[in-house]
Formats: sequence, C-alpha cells, structure tokens
Amino acid sequence: MTNQIKIAVIGVGRWGVHLLRNFLAHPQVDVVAVVDPHPERLAAIKQQFNLDENVVLTTQWEDLKKVPGLTVVAIATPATTHYALIKDALQQGYHVLAEKPLTLDPAECRELCQLAEQHHLILMVDHTYLFHPAVEQGQTVVQAGKLGDLRYGYATRTHLGPVRQDVDALWDLAIHDIAIFNAWLGQIPVKVQATGTVWLQGAGEHTSTPFSTRGCANNYVQGKSLSNQGSRGAEGKKDTNSPLPQGLADLVWLTLTYADGFQAYIHLCWLNPDKQRRLGIVGSLGSLIFDEMSRSSPLTLLHGEFEQQSNHFIPVNQKQVVLELEPGEPLGRVCSCFVDSILNNTPSEVSSGWVGTQLVEILAALTLSLEQGGQPVFLNNCSQV
Repeated sequence: MTNQIKIAVIGVGRWGVHLLRNFLAHPQVDVVAVVDPHPERLAAIKQQFNLDENVVLTTQWEDLKKVPGLTVVAIATPATTHYALIKDALQQGYHVLAEKPLTLDPAECRELCQLAEQHHLILMVDHTYLFHPAVEQGQTVVQAGKLGDLRYGYATRTHLGPVRQDVDALWDLAIHDIAIFNAWLGQIPVKVQATGTVWLQGAGEHTSTPFSTRGCANNYVQGKSLSNQGSRGAEGKKDTNSPLPQGLADLVWLTLTYADGFQAYIHLCWLNPDKQRRLGIVGSLGSLIFDEMSRSSPLTLLHGEFEQQSNHFIPVNQKQVVLELEPGEPLGRVCSCFVDSILNNTPSEVSSGWVGTQLVEILAALTLSLEQGGQPVFLNNCSQV
C-alpha cells in the first residue's frame, strides 16, 4: 500500500512481542526494523513471525538511523530507558508510541511532550486499559449517571510475581487503576495518599529507585518543605529519618481524592497468590464492577438502593446486568489509534503524551506520600491535556 507507514519496534520482550504482532498484522503498517539487545530474541521473533529478509534486526538503536523511510518507532523497553530513547527518536523526526509509564520523572515527561509538539510529531503512551472495551463501556455508564450519586471507588490488583527490581509495586501496578478511575470520572485527583510495606527487597537489595523526588516536588505539592520529610535528597539518596522502611514496597495502599470529594481506594501487591484484577464504583443506585479475571462477565452493573421505612433501610430494586462488550483486543486498538493519529496528524485524546504525563505526576505525588508515611500530597498543577 502506498500509504503504509514504516515502523521499527524497539524491545521485543514480554510486551514488545505483542506490539510487533499487532503492527505486523496492521494493513497500513510496514515493519522495517526490530531492535533488541538480546540476539537470541531477535532470532526467535524472526522465526516466530517468519520475518522477511528485508526487515533489519539489530541490537543497536543507532542502526535505525540508516533505515530508509523510517518515520515511526514503538518503544517497549524498561522505563528507565524511555527518556533518552524517546528524546532521540523525536529529535530524529520519528513519531513515538511508548510503553507505560512515559518516563519516571514528570519533568522529563513534560519536556518530551513539548518536544513532540515543536516537531509536529505524535507522542502516544500505551495505556492499554484505556482501550479495553469494558473500560470504554464503563466510562459511558458512569458518565450517563446510571449509578446515581457517586459514593466511592475501590480496586485490587494482586498476584504472585513478577517482582520488579527497578521500581516498587506502586510504579509497577497502580497506573492501570488510576487511569481507569480518571477516565470513568472524567477528572484527575487533587489529593493522594499512599502507605506501603517492604518484605522482599530492603535497602541496597535493588538496582535503582524511580526518581529523585526533590527535583519535581515543587511542581505540584502544596505545603511544607520536603527537606526534612523523608524525601530523597539532591543526590537521590534516601534520608535516614524516612518513616517508611527503605527498599521497594511489595504492598501499597492508595487513596485518591477528587475535586468533588469522591475517593478511590486501591490495594496493590505482587506477592499475593490470590490474583485479582477488580475495580468498582459505588453509587446511590448501584455499583459498576470491572473484573478482568471473569471471562464471562468482565463488566457488571449491580442495581440496588435503599428504601427507608421508619428507622430501617430496606434494599430494593436489586438486579444484576452483565453488560455486552464490543469484540477486539485492547492492544490492537492501541496500535490502530496510534496509526490513525499519525495519518490524521491528530494526537490521541485518550492516551496522548500529556495524558501519560498526568499519570506520572500522580505517581510521583504518591511516591512522596509513601516516603512520608502516608501524609497527604496535593496536586495543584497537573499537566493539562
């Protein structure tokens, strides 16, 4: 096809291989290169997908600059590498799809978004859940007022591994549920709190920490100076008086508070064999439940309310409705949206770089709260979409 875009996939690990699969199947995409530091992975995907001999397979990012006609890259590498790779890609004139999170530093995220705008390029983040049919349908239900007055939200995301060594359970898991709550509510939190527990990887047992909080704190935190609140110092080292045990938290509890007073509570843990992927919003007329582990009914509307009789509250109008969903793989929808954004020169409203930046700013604020033993952190200057 004459209007095919030429793309390179950077990183073909657990998630990158699925991006490659979807782009190979897309009629408007021509995969011209794959980059991965592990030669055995390149050999494996060449055989798995029967790649044409013309597809460049390389362990070196720099080799892409020699690929003729390349205009797009999809990056599925560790988050610690995102900033340098994305910045270089944008400076080379490539449109970019990046695995979440965009980076681990809000300031870096904003810089990349501004760079993309300056070069008139599409920067999109693969927040796959925002393209899940259940999440899209759930957003319609909530914003149509079918739950009545919204009371509160809750989510649980637990499993037994994998245990990350570069980020804690907060940075590994929370972004999904925060993104869903933001989408369903049509707003972002104004205040966040986090507490956590470390069991597996104490101080010195992991390779890196998400970011130096001192560098980004003043962008969105109201109140006290952080210099003596257990935050990281200018060198990125943890102060010895931190109320949270040093290390990577295995269990994290979050509270998100929105401008209208709505609160969402999130439970995250990567050493719990009880695997759950469940999120709900409770309203005066019922509850909406997204249970990813339920194949038969991932999105359920539970009707029910109270009728007051004297001093008693009697449950009435109770029924369960399993909502029908449109077919389609969420990641396939991400790839199609990215391609459409490039061809139409229009950033994605659902998962642009600015949406990804908002989520990183929220995670950064939650990290500050975690390091201060659960103290509330206010977000007053989150990036505008």
